[in-house]
Amino acid sequence: MDHLQINDLGTLPEGVRLGNEKLIAITRAAGLKLTKLIEREQSGDYLRVKITGGGCNGLSYKMKFVEAPKRGDILVCSSGANVLVDSKSALYIRGTELDYSDKMVGGGFKFTNPNAKASCSCGESFSI
Repeated sequence: MDHLQINDLGTLPEGVRLGNEKLIAITRAAGLKLTKLIEREQSGDYLRVKITGGGCNGLSYKMKFVEAPKRGDILVCSSGANVLVDSKSALYIRGTELDYSDKMVGGGFKFTNPNAKASCSCGESFSI
């Protein structure tokens, strides 16, 4: 999972910026789970986190594995995970932490977003 697609000159692909954990931080537990999922799914070495309209509070989190970054992406490397965020989603995500719990009740991935004024009980949507 540490395969950053950086060209031979040691730079990111054109149009991709390097971000840091001030944008999004991945906890150790979430990083370990993402590593296992990437190995199992084999559908890409990057986790794309995106904010879309919808959900019971107006905005919702979407996650999927992708093969490579796109122009305009911000790449954040945190806890062994390579996370891609598009510039529009970055406005809503700044300062967010992604955690993981394997509890039977209330387990799974959980976003903690300091920008959210309200969120639903399932944790998948929020409002600003």
